[in-house]
Amino acid sequence: MKEHSTRIRKVMTEVHARIAARTYLPGARIPSVRAMAQSMQVSVSTVVEAYERLVAEGVVHARRGAGFYVAGVAAPLVLTEVGPKLEHEVDPLWISRQALEPAGATLKPGCGWLPAQWMFEAGVRKALRATARSQAEQVVEYASPQGHPPLRHFLSRRLAGFGIDVPAEQIMLTESGTHAIDLICRFLLQPGDTVLLDDPCYFNFHALLRAHSVNVVGVRQTPTGPDIEAFGAALAAHSPRLYITNSGIHNPTGASLSPGTAHRLLKLAEAASLLIVEDDVFADFEHTPAPRLAAFDGLARVIQIGSFSKTVSASVRCGYIATRHDWIQSLVDLKIATTFGGGRLAADIIHHAITGSGYRRHMENVRMRLAIERDRTAEKLKALGIVPWLMPQAGLYLWCRLPQGKDAAALAKVCLDDGVVLAPGNAFSQSQTAGDYVRFNVAQSADARIYEVLARALNA
Repeated sequence: MKEHSTRIRKVMTEVHARIAARTYLPGARIPSVRAMAQSMQVSVSTVVEAYERLVAEGVVHARRGAGFYVAGVAAPLVLTEVGPKLEHEVDPLWISRQALEPAGATLKPGCGWLPAQWMFEAGVRKALRATARSQAEQVVEYASPQGHPPLRHFLSRRLAGFGIDVPAEQIMLTESGTHAIDLICRFLLQPGDTVLLDDPCYFNFHALLRAHSVNVVGVRQTPTGPDIEAFGAALAAHSPRLYITNSGIHNPTGASLSPGTAHRLLKLAEAASLLIVEDDVFADFEHTPAPRLAAFDGLARVIQIGSFSKTVSASVRCGYIATRHDWIQSLVDLKIATTFGGGRLAADIIHHAITGSGYRRHMENVRMRLAIERDRTAEKLKALGIVPWLMPQAGLYLWCRLPQGKDAAALAKVCLDDGVVLAPGNAFSQSQTAGDYVRFNVAQSADARIYEVLARALNA
């Protein structure tokens, strides 16, 4: 009897979970008694009893001869309930919370940004002083709908340096790179659409796409970009609407897109009517620019986005979208609907900071320091049997494989107890096939205590 009751509760819990995840929306028919019994490997009588109890709770209602339907209104969106259940150690939202908490004594080789002392603090302070002397409108009023014109004109010239011919009129400023992707998703996607991501990819792409109730398919990443054969197979099997990627410096692997891969990818995208979002947030870390999909494509089906949070300041939030002329005004309307006025003050500060004489020298110094720390970090990790997948030419990250038999999530849990935040591989992997990988931020990995904690955890 107790076993039967447990099975009934199991079915009820499953239905509750699917409603919470918005898999079952109000008014939707839930699986038939027989289908649910088969999928959960329980008896039909168990499901009948579970459904009757759900009816008594007011969770579903029965229609004679037609089955059972979800009652009430949609459940509040709880992102942790959307998609497969993940352990804390590989949940993007949980990892982000740990990394964003004030540091204290915690060491954060798993975070995704430069240490505060590496950022362009002097330039930001100078820009703040200049902005403080601006006219009152610049300091207290809303921005124009597309955003600060001088910064948009600067971005137009900057993008031309990457071969992307886009006038300022086709550039819109946003509150951040994440805000840019969110607006594009609102513009292009409907719940149930399919989106392609690199596998592995930046873990917040996963978290953001949960909020848009879309299906996500991962495509294996190689040292020169996505695996083209797997990419073509995913297009044929899933008919995705959108592909989101980094192509300058890939997060988390540090790989760079090759011209050959870019050409083949765009041919496949054109044949499949696939749209592409190219996140260029790491552009200023490159020594030699990699190919840009937006340059080859001419912004026909590629949307270019970026921000300044990795190089200038994460506190002064400002990003951008560069896209085709017939889409920009609709994106502006979405921006107004969701934020009304953009950050005029933030855009002015960023413009002052990156157009001053000090920014170029600052980034030269950052690139040099990263090169030194990349070699040092790789050497220290290799001494522990942790080996980089490849040695990137630029950027913050090393994507590393653990010694055989070691699990990154378990390692992250032990290290967190010892005050070290790691970024385990499956946080970045849609297919959950990176269980023995960890992403290290070389700019955050200089402290010797990190390697002492890693050594203890690996030998535990």
